[in-house]
Amino acid sequence: MGCDFRAAHGTAAACGNMAAERGALFAGFRALGRYSGHVPHVLRYHGRHREFYVATAVGRSVHTYNVKKLGIVAVSNALLQDITCLAADRMLIFASYGDVFHAIARNKEVVHTYEGHKARIHLLQPFGDHIISVDTANVLIVWDIQSEEEYLQVAFDKATFAVSAILHPSTYLNKILLGSEQGSLQLWNIRSNKLLYSFPGWGLGITTLAQAPAVDVIAVGLVSGHIIIHNIKFDETLMKFQQDWGPITAISFRTDGHPVMAAGSPIGHIALWDLEEKKLMSQMRNAHSTAIAGMSFVPGEPLLITNGADNAIRVWIFDGPGGTGRVLRSRMGHSAPPTKIRYHGQNGEQILSAGQDGTLQSFSTVHERFNKSLGRGSINKKKSKKKGLQHDTMALPPITAFASEVAHQNDWDGIVACHQGYITCTTWNYQKTSMGTHKLRPEEFSKNKPIDIYATAVDITTCGNFAVIGMSTGQVDVYNMQSGIHRGRYGRERAHEGSIRGVAVDGLNQLTITAGSDGLIKFWKFKAKELVHSTDLSSSPSGILLHRDSGILGIAFDDFSISVLDIETWKIVRKFSGHHGRINDMTFSPDGRWLITSSMDCTIKTWDLPSGCLIDCFLLDSAAVSLTMSPTGDFLASAHVDDLGIYLWSNRSLYSLVSLRPLPADYEPSVTTLPGTCPLQDVDVAEGEDKCDEMIEYDSPEQLGEQLVTLSLLPESRWKNLLSLDVIKKKNKPREPPKVPKSAPFFIPTVPGLIPRYAAPEQENDTQSKVVNIGVLAQKSDFYVRLEEALSTNEYTASLNLLKDLGPSSIEIELRSLAPEGGGSLEVMLSFLRMIGMMLNKKYNFELAQAYLALFLKLHLKIISSEHSLLEEISRLSIQLEETWIHLRTLFNQSLCVLTYMKSALL
Repeated sequence: MGCDFRAAHGTAAACGNMAAERGALFAGFRALGRYSGHVPHVLRYHGRHREFYVATAVGRSVHTYNVKKLGIVAVSNALLQDITCLAADRMLIFASYGDVFHAIARNKEVVHTYEGHKARIHLLQPFGDHIISVDTANVLIVWDIQSEEEYLQVAFDKATFAVSAILHPSTYLNKILLGSEQGSLQLWNIRSNKLLYSFPGWGLGITTLAQAPAVDVIAVGLVSGHIIIHNIKFDETLMKFQQDWGPITAISFRTDGHPVMAAGSPIGHIALWDLEEKKLMSQMRNAHSTAIAGMSFVPGEPLLITNGADNAIRVWIFDGPGGTGRVLRSRMGHSAPPTKIRYHGQNGEQILSAGQDGTLQSFSTVHERFNKSLGRGSINKKKSKKKGLQHDTMALPPITAFASEVAHQNDWDGIVACHQGYITCTTWNYQKTSMGTHKLRPEEFSKNKPIDIYATAVDITTCGNFAVIGMSTGQVDVYNMQSGIHRGRYGRERAHEGSIRGVAVDGLNQLTITAGSDGLIKFWKFKAKELVHSTDLSSSPSGILLHRDSGILGIAFDDFSISVLDIETWKIVRKFSGHHGRINDMTFSPDGRWLITSSMDCTIKTWDLPSGCLIDCFLLDSAAVSLTMSPTGDFLASAHVDDLGIYLWSNRSLYSLVSLRPLPADYEPSVTTLPGTCPLQDVDVAEGEDKCDEMIEYDSPEQLGEQLVTLSLLPESRWKNLLSLDVIKKKNKPREPPKVPKSAPFFIPTVPGLIPRYAAPEQENDTQSKVVNIGVLAQKSDFYVRLEEALSTNEYTASLNLLKDLGPSSIEIELRSLAPEGGGSLEVMLSFLRMIGMMLNKKYNFELAQAYLALFLKLHLKIISSEHSLLEEISRLSIQLEETWIHLRTLFNQSLCVLTYMKSALL
């Protein structure tokens, strides 16, 4: 027998397979660190705002930035596939994927869809009230923007004229200029569907066409790197330039009074050509690390906007001598996929990310203006600046692992990182957003640098004073973060026989935990460097993760299994298996209840440590290489294979009802799409829950078990003050009832006579009889009738339910009416006592039985003491009450004793 003290019905989601199509615990929220792709940007002018905006294609969405601050102002709704072509007019943005393209209004929603192509669209050109599209099958279609109907369709022979560029020459009404891979150009009248003129070209494929500030003059970019300035009115070549960097990718002209043309290249360089002197004015080398995808001068301003596939968009200003530009504003993320991400600090607002491009960056989950780039690791900063990015032999390899702490980050470096195949570990300063001053490596390797020895694991203490570094040789060294001095080594020569797979320090700097490829987990005294304990594992670990607050250690193995070890008892407390690929990363929830793992099998699984069960699993298109959980528990962040973004998943258990029941062994998750840049609302998940037949609302029964003492669901106001009703009524009784003033008659009566006098008002007799009508009380209530029926049927459920629906005053009236002087009888009083006995026997509505019985005794004590039958029933109830209370008191005492011991004992 136990106690079931419940205050309300519990509701829980009871869907056995969680959700039919996705993990129920985490929902896609948004992506971080995505700014640009390989699609050229478009520049627009908003007349009412009097401001320029630049739109870039990022995955399946269009990002719109203002040029003034390069701040993001809008993110469009996600399309079905990645955008491959982009164009814009005064009102709309046009984006294509596959053989379909859409018109996006207000930088947000899709308002028009154009379908009709049979091949992939690769060129778009706005043309007044029409839009021109060209696909890879060499079919050109002119569409009416509003009606979405085809106005004209022209097919070209791919062998003789494969369309590779399109331009609407300025002031040329209804005419477009087409460039081909064969090198020739054609001028068409769209309205009459006529070929007006064919330009023979220069025998080389055309990559891009651009309108010059002068009328009738265009710039033609060729695959050979030549740029032709051509007058299409007279078919005359005015100038010819050549770049040695490969095909021309983009061309733009300055319109602020300087005759300058900029041309992009596939290797990220930009050439600036002086059109008056007809010579190269300057070069902007390494403007992007990849090809220049798009380039456009802001009309009337010395500003150049460029974007590339290196996930960067930059605004250059030309205000210096020599005509060269400098970066005025930029938005950039990783140019190569991230390899390791970790939350920085305890507020859950910054994510540190190390990428394959060798950079360490910080992304804000609040706003992009708080993003930071800590730069790229370098052996010698001064030499790296002189040589530039392309020829930098001093650049360090990409970061493979890092650890950070916010304590003392204002005083010295707070981040330590190890690099791929490199023996030296570097420190980084978050406040200065740069690489730190110290290079940490063992003293015996200070002069010679072995090739086959490198750092494999790092950790930093909670206080931020020490860094622990594990090597591929099995050595584990401790360094001071402030001075960079070597402070000791674990073991005589090395801590493990094999390579170090992971190191961790507890929250109090008492224990250092090391994991080696020799299959051992070793515990060392942090200060004395002495071995405390060694645990032999079943197989070789691939990585470890320590939750410092709870003292639990997650261990990932090479056989794709996971174990959880308690560092206090040095014992394995949980074992999990279910992944079918190498485990890439692990993270704990802030309270230490969940262990979340990602694997090369493209799944992310959540394991509940108290129950030892798998409670959530979702499948992705690409494997997550790194995971990190917010210290506040609101987001899970993931980085994926061959993906430049960092994806946030919201923890739905914080704001909605989520079932945490174990998943079945044969659970097969379906593919979940990665979230876009725009924050998603959790509407589709809620709709999915409504559609799930097994996700029903669980209603708790009135009594979980017959042996449990169960309280009712009624509020305390219904039963707690039943014994004090007379006091409450007396206290709330008004001293004098309010009197309504008598309204004056329209015609005031007068007394007849010589002298006019008003008649005195008649005195109304307000006195009412104080004699109570006994006939009213003589009527039997429903409760009284049910008690009478229960004398023969012995069924008291209906009468109890009636009493539970009444208020305190009504309950008192009902119990008063049970006595003979109130119109009742002794038999009905006996029936009421039997109802109380039934409640005590079944052990439910326990507090109601006490309250009703107490009020009954208070009202009818004199009658009960004079009636033998009532006295016998009261005696039986007293024995029942005493037995139940003795058992409850024993349970209470046991619980209090255990609680007192847990609070006072030294465990």
